Amino acid sequence: MKKILFAFTLASVLVGCKTASSVTSSSIKENIEVAINLNDIKDDKVMVTVNAPAITTDEITFHIPKTVPGTYSEDNYGRFITDLKAYDKKGNALDLKKLDVNSWLIAKAKTLSKITYWVNDSFDTEKGTEFGKDDVFSPAGSNIDSGKNILLNTHCFVGYFTNYMSNPYKVTISHPGEIWGATSMTDIDDSNTNDVFITSRYAELVENPIMYSKPDHTSFTVDGMEINIAVYSPTGKVTAESITPEMKTMMTAQKHFLGKINTTKKYSVLLYLSTMTDTDAKGFGALEHPTATTVVLPEVMPKEELVKSMMDVVSHEFFHIVTPLSIHSKEIQFFDYNDPKMSEHLWMYEGVTEYFANLFQINQGLITEEDFYSRLSDQIERANAMNDTMSFTTMSANVLKEPYKDQYINVYQKGSLIGMCLDIIIREKSNGQRGILDLMQKLSKEYGVAKPFNDNELFAKITELTYPEVGEFLKTYVAGTTPIPYASYFAKVGLTLTSEKTPGNIFLKGQTPYITVNPQTKEIVVIPEIELNAFYTSLDLKGGDVLVAINNQSYTLDNIYEMIAESEKWKENDPITVKIKRNGSEQTIKGIVKLPYEEKEVVKATDSTKSILKEAWLKG
Repeated sequence: MKKILFAFTLASVLVGCKTASSVTSSSIKENIEVAINLNDIKDDKVMVTVNAPAITTDEITFHIPKTVPGTYSEDNYGRFITDLKAYDKKGNALDLKKLDVNSWLIAKAKTLSKITYWVNDSFDTEKGTEFGKDDVFSPAGSNIDSGKNILLNTHCFVGYFTNYMSNPYKVTISHPGEIWGATSMTDIDDSNTNDVFITSRYAELVENPIMYSKPDHTSFTVDGMEINIAVYSPTGKVTAESITPEMKTMMTAQKHFLGKINTTKKYSVLLYLSTMTDTDAKGFGALEHPTATTVVLPEVMPKEELVKSMMDVVSHEFFHIVTPLSIHSKEIQFFDYNDPKMSEHLWMYEGVTEYFANLFQINQGLITEEDFYSRLSDQIERANAMNDTMSFTTMSANVLKEPYKDQYINVYQKGSLIGMCLDIIIREKSNGQRGILDLMQKLSKEYGVAKPFNDNELFAKITELTYPEVGEFLKTYVAGTTPIPYASYFAKVGLTLTSEKTPGNIFLKGQTPYITVNPQTKEIVVIPEIELNAFYTSLDLKGGDVLVAINNQSYTLDNIYEMIAESEKWKENDPITVKIKRNGSEQTIKGIVKLPYEEKEVVKATDSTKSILKEAWLKG
């Protein structure tokens, strides 16, 4: 998973070789059949029917997930379920008791025939202009907009019975003929109004999202992998075809970077573009699955910014094919959707993944060295703003609760830098011949999709496959509480950390915005009662001022990203004209641009004697 803070807030199939006679009836598990009706949507709710397997106990509990892999948060998807009922074969209602927000205890379970319930969508609950802490992260959520779009993350719609998660699932989805479902699953029904999917178990179903909308998709093949891009753009502003060239370039580079480590045959990218209205998505970013990524971004983004964001988030999610999808602990392999036990190794699952998402771009020539160093500098700055003495393994294992929950975002900063340091150590000790990708390839061979590791044994295995220095680093800086001395690792590849005054972002400091949006009027407003930076004070802009126009260009929520992009071109002392509305009256302010300067550690190449090792690190 990767979350993004945007400008408005500054914003397997079962395969067997046995003959039929060698398979006993007791070894065949009964399908759990699910029907999802997209033809009869009422108040943005969808009816789901689950036909129960033969239950052998007097009582059975039916669950909707509390959390799902990759989100690292307790989202309680059961809160979107209403009017759940249980019936026997004669259609008589069975007694049930709601145990908690996600669980229902059903009596006389041996007579249970089916369960029915309505599913509401999560996007409708994302009120206001900002993504709230209690909101479901949009790429993990659901949208139900009859005849237009249904973002069907399967964990939002389908639940499971206690002790029956390993049963195969057969899911039938009826839908209008004018919408089509994009997914990496195979539809075994030939009609254009009925889709039928079969998965080997509940966990496989959960990992296969579907997005229904009017068909807008492209596909291409890279080294034997079929890649599908599907787009839902409410106004038609963005099409799959318009972003496919850049996505093909990026994913081709990723495949080349990974080499033989990746064996996925089909991969889908499902892009949902939000209107950012009161009842639409505001949690922007992406969520990974073994063969798919769901992405949610604002539709108002200029294409250049949209493509850049797609490259950042999709590259991150795609690299999850390596970890945790191919290399993971028992906590992930046997994931408990309603009482989750978290792994200690978020530094690897998210951190190394984020590191790869940046490293492959310099390795494959998509960005310059300077761009790569700038990203490292930004990560150091953001990591330093977090708790730098908190054990990363302790934080990971306890990420669902405070005070560790608030430090989760650091997996993309310090976690990535941990990956970088390990890469440099391995490069140095192997004279440039191997790096962290080689380590991940070895771990993938050692474990793989079906063989999890024990959390407390991973460091020893990594040390065995690499060098003692790697084990010491993990013990001191990942499990331990000692801050990482980044400068000493940069020095090994001829880089230096130096402090410089650099121009900051006019509209955002760290993760704190200076502007917000009025959701009713779409006006851009300077946030009141905060200390404003030099750009605002030099122009005598005040909290509560509405930014109507800048340099004769009007701005609202609809084109806020154009304002952000334009601001990045402003230079110190450039002339500027700002039209504002203050206390209901418009006025025009003329002045010059004063950029907010910040002291920042920057990464620079300074020692050419280390160029051979640096080249192996960046290009090897």
